[in-house]
Amino acid sequence: MLRIHFTAGDLARTRVADGPDPLWECVLSLHRLQERQSDPAIAHWKKEVFRQGRDSLRLLLPLVPARGYFPDFLTPAESAQGFEAGLDAVLSTPQSQLHDQIGRLATDRPPDRRPLDPWARSVAEGAAPVLRHLGEALRDYRQHAFGTSWQRIRALVEADRTWRARTQWQGGTDAMLDAFGPWLRWRPPVLEADYPVDQDLRLGGRGLLLIPSYFCHRTPVTLADPSLPPTLVYPARPPGPGPTPPPASATDAHLARLLGHTRAAVLQSLGDRCTTSELALRAGVSISSASEHAAVLRGAGLITSHRRRNCVHHSLTPVGLALLGGRPTGPPPPPPTRSRPECRVR
Repeated sequence: MLRIHFTAGDLARTRVADGPDPLWECVLSLHRLQERQSDPAIAHWKKEVFRQGRDSLRLLLPLVPARGYFPDFLTPAESAQGFEAGLDAVLSTPQSQLHDQIGRLATDRPPDRRPLDPWARSVAEGAAPVLRHLGEALRDYRQHAFGTSWQRIRALVEADRTWRARTQWQGGTDAMLDAFGPWLRWRPPVLEADYPVDQDLRLGGRGLLLIPSYFCHRTPVTLADPSLPPTLVYPARPPGPGPTPPPASATDAHLARLLGHTRAAVLQSLGDRCTTSELALRAGVSISSASEHAAVLRGAGLITSHRRRNCVHHSLTPVGLALLGGRPTGPPPPPPTRSRPECRVR
């Protein structure tokens, strides 16, 4: 069993990731490919990936066994900014980390499993040609595995993320954690999950980043290295039975009359922190239109906007949240932090 121990500060710093993490999805989909029990829902997908991605799988599967530990460097925090940012971080992993993590991969193996593939051992040396082949394999695998289906993956994750985030706005982090079941059980101040090993994770004021995942299956996944910022990847599911946000009501109609239908849609689409382009996608408007409406909402004190690198990130103010019928839960959570998973038995 996995037990995650919270303090009051951890509850304030717990948040749901803004969307699917491309490298997490790559790693967890490699687990799904190796499942012996066939899932009819992904049988055709598995067949096509094995057919088209044979070369990339030859390099990746030794690093991501069907069960047990897999290296932390394959899922860097930078992946939250997109696949290429995450890939750059993978290929920039210090040689000492490659050596340590590949060494653990070699030793932390069941007795009935074959010795570690020589290719995987070569990754530990961090030679440029080897890392270049690893990068090519990841890029090639992503194309074959997700090519035309990334939008479907994003849609499911987005539906889950929006539901969790809205539950958190309206009832606080306690309510959001309590709504997970059955794979997560909130028994304050401990979050429990069925797990292949017995493990305690003490957050110690660092908070928890929750990442909904399309390919995470059956059990959540946490980081192998407890010194990394705490992360929990869990199976994304569309809103279902249990505590759900109230349905649309007359408040929505009044809000549309007050702000106009498009501007009201932009405000309602904002959810947790997001960029202008993400806001445009959620509201179904152009980026320029989303930027214009965000400026008006910001001027009215309903949202705040902050520039990070080349992107402007928007979030609701307490006034904006109250206008939507929610309750402020304190200051905005900190920006995404790096976390590491543990799938099957890490």
